[in-house]
Amino acid sequence: METPVKSVILLVDDQDTIRFFLEKTLKQEGYEAVTARTGAEAVAKAREVVPDLVLLDLKLPDMDGLEVLRRIKEIFPEIGVVMITAFGDVETAVTAMKNGAFDFVSKPINLDQLLMVIKKGLESERLNREVLQLKRQMDPGVGFDYILGESPGMKRVIEVVQQVAKSDTTTVLIEGESGVGKEMIARLIHNYSNRATKPFMDINCASLPETLLESELFGYERGAFTDAKGQKQGLLELANRGTLFLDEIGEMSLTIQVKLLRVLERMEFRRLGGTSDIHVSVRVVSATNRDLQKEVDEGRFRADLFYRLKVVPMYIPPLRERKEDLLKFVNYFINMFNQKFSKNFAQIDDGARQLLLSYPWPGNIRELKNVIERVVLLETGPVLRREMLPFSSYRPDEGTLGRRLDSILSAPLPEDGIDFEGLVSDVERALILKASEESEWNQSKTARLLNVKRDKLRYRMRSFDMGDENEVPTTS
Repeated sequence: METPVKSVILLVDDQDTIRFFLEKTLKQEGYEAVTARTGAEAVAKAREVVPDLVLLDLKLPDMDGLEVLRRIKEIFPEIGVVMITAFGDVETAVTAMKNGAFDFVSKPINLDQLLMVIKKGLESERLNREVLQLKRQMDPGVGFDYILGESPGMKRVIEVVQQVAKSDTTTVLIEGESGVGKEMIARLIHNYSNRATKPFMDINCASLPETLLESELFGYERGAFTDAKGQKQGLLELANRGTLFLDEIGEMSLTIQVKLLRVLERMEFRRLGGTSDIHVSVRVVSATNRDLQKEVDEGRFRADLFYRLKVVPMYIPPLRERKEDLLKFVNYFINMFNQKFSKNFAQIDDGARQLLLSYPWPGNIRELKNVIERVVLLETGPVLRREMLPFSSYRPDEGTLGRRLDSILSAPLPEDGIDFEGLVSDVERALILKASEESEWNQSKTARLLNVKRDKLRYRMRSFDMGDENEVPTTS
């Protein structure tokens, strides 16, 4: 049975007796209480714990309570703030409510009244969160309608998303080819969970070198390294009580993998150059287009981290295996770009429909979206015809590599890039194989056909497992 998540209340008051008494009372009432005695400490604690509600005294030693209210609301506008005022200071309390405070209570504090205001404030936050979720459900751009899951594989994905969103499972691993919509699934998990009003932070682990990725994730203290001029919060802190999405986690170095494992096991970490542990509550959703089990077997990914990430595994099938969904996606994107570009595409002719269904879509949904955007922008409706598609000359019996190259060269490159090394490797292998077959596996002749030195050819062949056992002996 899952333990319910406690509401976190940040209590800000410079009087020790009041602070200690209220902290004890809040804990007895089942809340998690975090305290601060100054305005600066309150703002820092709000950033650290992302509370559900703030109890804020108007009179603080370092700054006015109204200024603290303003700063907290700038960072987290959805958080309810209840002001604690001196007896008779109603005018200032009214000003605070005009500036975004939920309510106020006067000193000396009536405990029953305070607990009732807290309950109402938390209920208001809950209702705001539910309204936000309903808006997301009604918006096909960020709701389940966007997934368009009529295929069996996607129906299963949606079922798992709904189950995970309702739970407080801390780790989810999404696997699938590039462009299938892994980030969209991660956002859906966040949007439909009780973390929806908290931050959703994301980072592509393949886009940054190891040192920069580490500082982005964990943050750093002033002086931690040469350019560390001040303190910086990392994404783990910024995502506290929300969701952190780690895209292309298979690219993460072994060094950072060790640190991430500690976070997942203890929910604590240290900034670079830091000496104290920082505790967080973060759901980590990771994604990869690699075979992580193979990466583990070959020593490039830690087995303990792999199994910790894979508490809830999800596989997003490629678009070519989702023919039931494809035309729905096409119509969805046509409507989207009709509105964007003021066009009037309303039909798809039989030739275009057959081509769309037979094309293998190596770039998946991202490629489909780019293709439809290009067609709607450049062509005139109302009928989408085969010749409008950038791969109109495609035939189903074309080679896989040729289809991939044609797809990449006929559309804008995806924002997260392509598998350059893998594609170049496949091209090299295909050319070596073709030249080898034409030369009857005579390496000297193969090298001449490719205009490379024989030693370089042999090195390439060994790297592709096309070694000397395939060579026809020669005297050259």
